[in-house]
Amino acid sequence: MLIYPKITEIFCIVDEFCKEYDKVVDASLLGNPSKRPSIMSKSEVIIRCILFQLSGFRTFKHFYVFYVQK
Repeated sequence: MLIYPKITEIFCIVDEFCKEYDKVVDASLLGNPSKRPSIMSKSEVIIRCILFQLSGFRTFKHFYVFYVQK
């Protein structure tokens, strides 16, 4: 597939979006922030979801086991 060579470029775009999004949203959040930090960043989660949608796998479990973990 032609998307895989551009993973780094797509990740950079998603990461910049998440940084800007966090600036806007953090200012208007109510309540206390989480005490435990996230293990994965929002941009890492989003890029895996994008790759799953483009991969052709039917389930996220198979995508993660046979593609991400390798």
